Amino acid sequence: MMMVVRYFRRTLFAAAKSESSGAASMARTTAHNPLEEFFEADRKADEEKPVVYGRSWKAQELRLKSWDDLNKLWFVLLKEKNMLMTQRQMLHAQNLRFPNPERLPKVRKSMCRIKHVLTERAIEEPDSRRSAEMKRMINAL
Repeated sequence: MMMVVRYFRRTLFAAAKSESSGAASMARTTAHNPLEEFFEADRKADEEKPVVYGRSWKAQELRLKSWDDLNKLWFVLLKEKNMLMTQRQMLHAQNLRFPNPERLPKVRKSMCRIKHVLTERAIEEPDSRRSAEMKRMINAL
């Protein structure tokens, strides 16, 4: 299954690289390819022990974080969700099993809890204009 993932990753990277030309091509091949973020990093074939993934964030833990930290964590989780959904869709198209399907609900649950914690903060805000602005920002997530 990992071979299929590697094959499609190489195919997509090759397509992305072939679209570029000249000096821009040289800059892109040495720089980080943004498509890499939609795929999980390769695991070595000789690693036999299963990979254990973490749990979802708890609301109690998120309440201790600052607004900026929650914002950063939101985008990390969003990238993880996009990567997992891309991998799931690619494997589904090849009639292959998606490994560790429990990861996606953990990410979704964490994102939902971040929104909940931010909404709690917006409700507690004494300034009604700032509270309304915070709620608009939360709803845009």
